[in-house]
Amino acid sequence: MPRPVLLVLDAEPSPRLGRLTGRADVRYADAATLAERLPAADVLLVWDTASDAVRKTWPGPGPRPRWVHTASAGVDRLLCPELVASDTVLTNARGVFERPVAEYVAGVVLACAKDLPGTLEAQRLRHWRHREVPRVAGSRAVVVGAGPVGREVTRLLHGLGVTVALVGRTARRTIHGAADLDRLAARADWVIAAAPLTDATRGMFDSRFFGLLQPSARFVNVGHAATVVEADLVDALDRRWLAGAALDVFEDEPLGPESPLWGVPGLLVSPHLSGAAVGRHDRLSEQFVELYERRARGEPLPNVVDKERGYVPSPDLSEDTGRPAGPDRRVNGSAEPPG
Repeated sequence: MPRPVLLVLDAEPSPRLGRLTGRADVRYADAATLAERLPAADVLLVWDTASDAVRKTWPGPGPRPRWVHTASAGVDRLLCPELVASDTVLTNARGVFERPVAEYVAGVVLACAKDLPGTLEAQRLRHWRHREVPRVAGSRAVVVGAGPVGREVTRLLHGLGVTVALVGRTARRTIHGAADLDRLAARADWVIAAAPLTDATRGMFDSRFFGLLQPSARFVNVGHAATVVEADLVDALDRRWLAGAALDVFEDEPLGPESPLWGVPGLLVSPHLSGAAVGRHDRLSEQFVELYERRARGEPLPNVVDKERGYVPSPDLSEDTGRPAGPDRRVNGSAEPPG
């Protein structure tokens, strides 16, 4: 019996698939060769998560893989109407990136509250500038997107003493619904965007939204670049509608040296590194091999993406207390993100 064909849309460093030796016919493709090799594949591993080749190639002729796995949390670069309508199962790398992204958010919150950028600049100038800085404990945060990343961000901020309101697509137990977002954001010291890209979230953080914030508030995006209207954020910072912002994702990556974003006062630019923890490639490889082995045993796959929604739906909050979330209540749990 022929071995299943596993096609890898590759990028450096390549995935470590040694455990599948003799069990799968592993082949490799890039954006230029994917269309030619896709019809022969039983499984597609999207390792090059910065490529749009799958979305562009999928509508082509010939059969298509029954299972596609992407080594990323987001799936917007893959989805096209033909893939959504197909019976192909799509899984993602849920479970790999949550903690590193949450650590990045906690680091940004601490750095901004304690004015570490100002301290570094004063040190560069050899200027002893004593001053008072705010406490993190007791501040308020709104985390937008109540999937795994949003939940982990909530846990870490909660550990710092921050009062957190977690906002999802719909209200459920300890999760606020999208209808509560404006009210909560208007009182927040920190707004953390961790939402997937859907029709409902595209461009949701715009001039109207930034105009709701307190002048002392800060905005952090670790979700998807297209949820933020970058020009509106820059304008809001210029007008001092908010105290600052941190972006780890951008409409055009990498940012060229000519990008005006580098010089926006109050804006921290980081090169899409919030989830780039040391060892992630090994963990992503292990995760895929584990999923491949589960499928080979006939077991159901975790991390199955609802292709209509564009993300992996979270389970209901059966483990939570059942008490409704109030505007001042610290929140933990999971829910579907806005979208």
